[in-house]
Amino acid sequence: MNIKEIFNVEYPILQGAMAHIATPEFAAAVSNAGALGIIATGAMKPEEVKEAIKKCKQLTAKPFGVNLMLMNPYSDEIVDIILEDKVAFVTTGAGNPGKYCARLKEAGIKIYPVVNSVALAKRLVDSGVDGIIAEGTESGGHVGELTTMALVPQIVQAVHVPVIAAGGIASGAQLNACLALGAVGVQIGTRFLVSEECPVHKNYQQAVIKAKDLDTIVTGRNLGAPVRILKNQMALQYRKLEQANAEKEELEVITLGALRRAVFDGDMKHGSVMMGQVAGMCKKIQPIKEILDELMHEAKTNKEELSNIWQELSI
Repeated sequence: MNIKEIFNVEYPILQGAMAHIATPEFAAAVSNAGALGIIATGAMKPEEVKEAIKKCKQLTAKPFGVNLMLMNPYSDEIVDIILEDKVAFVTTGAGNPGKYCARLKEAGIKIYPVVNSVALAKRLVDSGVDGIIAEGTESGGHVGELTTMALVPQIVQAVHVPVIAAGGIASGAQLNACLALGAVGVQIGTRFLVSEECPVHKNYQQAVIKAKDLDTIVTGRNLGAPVRILKNQMALQYRKLEQANAEKEELEVITLGALRRAVFDGDMKHGSVMMGQVAGMCKKIQPIKEILDELMHEAKTNKEELSNIWQELSI
């Protein structure tokens, strides 16, 4: 069963839970357009999560999800709110949602943790999750080591639950590739950064549009917290210190508040401008609905092209 059937939506597409960007307004806009919007709760307090869900429900009657960062000290209270407000699904990061699975599933709320390895996927499936979001290192923000092309089929083979592919998806051909690898849908972040409805600073959107294939960099590997961002002045300074084996505290000074500087202030030199490697494919600002329709049209055209190729190969 694919994501369209599971949630009765038009497109098999989830919106990435981008920190400071995946607001209730943005999530509602994605859901209203026919995909699945997600509210990023990050370090929110319970009352902030309650208000965000309320706002999203005011703006859409369609299914949407909530991303829960399990390192948040208020996770228990936030799960209580999610249960009370009966959102359609939960995605998780930075931990194991196992202790919440029984209660969420009893309430009909599906749980999809974001993972970057087969071992983690298997462990979380054993904990009772409903599906897996397999995120490759091409994605923006926090990343693992394996590419989407390598990660998704290995997780599909290893678990018995639906797998959603994420990382490096900005076209219909890439959507088809993920489905061919066994995914039931995809999660997209970077392509949505250049949507008209995205609340990110206009400088941020222009940085995505101007980005080329090699314009992102991964920082934080030395600290065990790799993050893919735009290769700007801050990123290069961080990388230089990282290569010099600088102390954690010295590195944290550079990144403190850097994401907010990028998202809200539009600081493209000193901000943490998170974007995936497919930024080089995102060349114009469009309404969310137009992006989704374009993706599906591309997927259909690509499917026909592939059919012709197979016929020519006589296979």
